[in-house]
Amino acid sequence: MTTTGRFTLPSEENFARKTEELAELWGADAIRNSDGTHLDQALMHLGRKVYSAYFPARAHNEWISQHMNETPQVYLMSERILAHGGRVDVPLMDHYFDQQLRPNRDADPHRYWEIIDRTTGRVLDLEEWSLDPDRDLVHVTGATPMHEYTASFLAYIIWDPVEMYNHLTNDWGDKEHEIPFDIYHPATRKFVMDAYRQWLGQNPATDVVRFTTFFYQFTLIFDQHHREKLVDWFGYACTVSPEALDDFETRYGYRLRPEDFINKGSYNSSFCIPSKAQRDWIDFLSGVVRKNVKTMVDMTHQAGKEAMMFLGDQWIGTEPYMPGFENLGLDAVVGSVGDGTTLRMISDIPGVRYTEGRFLPYFFPDTFYEGNDPSVEGLSNWRKARRAILRSPISRMGYGGYLSLAAKFPRFIQTVTHIADEFRDLHDRTNGKAAQGQLNVAVLNAWGAMRSWMAYTVAHALPNKQTYSYYGVLEALSGMRVNVRFISFDDVLAQGVDQDLDVIITGGPADTAFSGGTVWKNPALVETLRTWVDGGGALVGLGQPAALDMEGRFFQLADVLGIDQERFHTLSVDKYFPTITARHFITEDLPEGGGVDFGEQIANTYPLNEEVTLLKADQGQVQLAVNQYGKGRGIYLSGLPYSAANARLLERILFYASRHEDRYADWSCTNPHCEVAHFPEAGNYCVINNTDLVQKTSVRQADGQVRDFVLEPGAMVWQQA
Repeated sequence: MTTTGRFTLPSEENFARKTEELAELWGADAIRNSDGTHLDQALMHLGRKVYSAYFPARAHNEWISQHMNETPQVYLMSERILAHGGRVDVPLMDHYFDQQLRPNRDADPHRYWEIIDRTTGRVLDLEEWSLDPDRDLVHVTGATPMHEYTASFLAYIIWDPVEMYNHLTNDWGDKEHEIPFDIYHPATRKFVMDAYRQWLGQNPATDVVRFTTFFYQFTLIFDQHHREKLVDWFGYACTVSPEALDDFETRYGYRLRPEDFINKGSYNSSFCIPSKAQRDWIDFLSGVVRKNVKTMVDMTHQAGKEAMMFLGDQWIGTEPYMPGFENLGLDAVVGSVGDGTTLRMISDIPGVRYTEGRFLPYFFPDTFYEGNDPSVEGLSNWRKARRAILRSPISRMGYGGYLSLAAKFPRFIQTVTHIADEFRDLHDRTNGKAAQGQLNVAVLNAWGAMRSWMAYTVAHALPNKQTYSYYGVLEALSGMRVNVRFISFDDVLAQGVDQDLDVIITGGPADTAFSGGTVWKNPALVETLRTWVDGGGALVGLGQPAALDMEGRFFQLADVLGIDQERFHTLSVDKYFPTITARHFITEDLPEGGGVDFGEQIANTYPLNEEVTLLKADQGQVQLAVNQYGKGRGIYLSGLPYSAANARLLERILFYASRHEDRYADWSCTNPHCEVAHFPEAGNYCVINNTDLVQKTSVRQADGQVRDFVLEPGAMVWQQA
């Protein structure tokens, strides 16, 4: 077994001797610095690759402090203020952090701002309001009593949000705040490129430039108590400037409103059905970003170094799943691994030579404190990621943060030693190839491939209460023996359904990008999917799939799924539930008593007729149902938070829906807490235990041979196939 390589170790000042010791123990072949730290010179001569974090859009206060009108900007919405008479004052900065944000009083507010009557949606005429710049108040004179008013205003971002988070989390005290800058401005863009060229000449020992990241931060805005107020890992809110807005108008032929960014307070989260204006801005902004990324990558290569992008922080506009990413010439992408879904978000990126995962926990004092055992999180994170690595391998792994903290926890040190060795062993045995998938599954939504493995996500690896029942489906798929792709409604309308697909999964909350909303007004979409299922395809509807109140149906594919949702208009029409089918292929592996968590119920779902096969219906709500549709099958699933039992249930759904039940037993574990990954080219397979308990399971090979296993907690056992 290889005991060195494929591992990147973080280090810091005055920690060279311990760093060298841990590099030997963990088999690190690369060393990196973290935010706010530098590597000791002694570490530069250990014969290991040197990664240097580079921040193109911050860490040069000497420049930006003289050009404060060239920081990035964001459109913000004030609090909703109730008018009691014809005049009302709207404060701009209430509930925003004034050390992070400052209203832009330089560009003409009457050109770039909007004051909106949120009771009617009316945009006030310019003569109906004025700005008091000394108090950051908008005076509204044309108010209607008992109506709410907001100001949509531009604000400078004057403290880099990620550096601010690190600053506050690590208690950096009076360390100077790092001010971000916006490369859209020619003078700042020239400074950025000149500074980078100079840095390359001053850092000959650096082998890999780890861009952390490039130019525009995802939406991350804090409130007056230093807490997150707005966080959208995909958000373009922090990419605005008057100059860019004017250039956009020239290029696209129409002017964007502040509301095109704020969108009634949603800030165009990925759950919102994307508008033309939103898509055009992404196209415009990503063009700017990619052009400048290419310039910096070329400079990196000319200096004889590799260029690595961190999938996080200022990643907005790089869009690794949009066509053309491969033309940037990046050598690698590295990202934070929170679970199997985020692992796949990194490992599936096309157009780079290799990918790297930064595993958790981060070496920060919020985890590494006296009395805590970080190894628990470390092992949990590894088990979640490992099942996804088997299906789509990353090339390298590592950790981030401050090594001096981690070094105080001997049990954690031992845990990482085990994880690193197991990661390398996995690569040795598979030659870095993915395990064999047995079905082709597509996830269908408005975003398609552009948001591969990013659906149902609000913050990176942090689904919230309203999304966990959907996000769990992605987490289950991330380590499942199926090949997964992401397609859009536009793809289906333009090209139909790919002939190699076995199953399509679609759905989410109603009136979102994932359910589709008004896209279902186009009959061609319904016709295409009905034709495909009728001819033998398989459709799994999730939550409120194809939801649009039209022509007496809410689920526009209700006939395919066999299920619709009562919207209180047809309460006078009786609905009869067939008897629940107790034994079925899909539910064979359910725990005793049938205890599966379907998440929060979708209220008032019902079967269209008594020919629908109900597998789970609780208190009059359908959780799981099967419907024969011509030669194909439709499956309705209300939701599925991630668990071993739920992942097994989804796997059975996919094999049954695609009419491949006969192939299910081969390369499957009898115990849902265990999974098997088959590597035909390498002539082997592995069985993994995804728990911290001893598990027993049996595995049937394709030749019918059955092998029994007793797996230690978290074990990964290899066998020749």
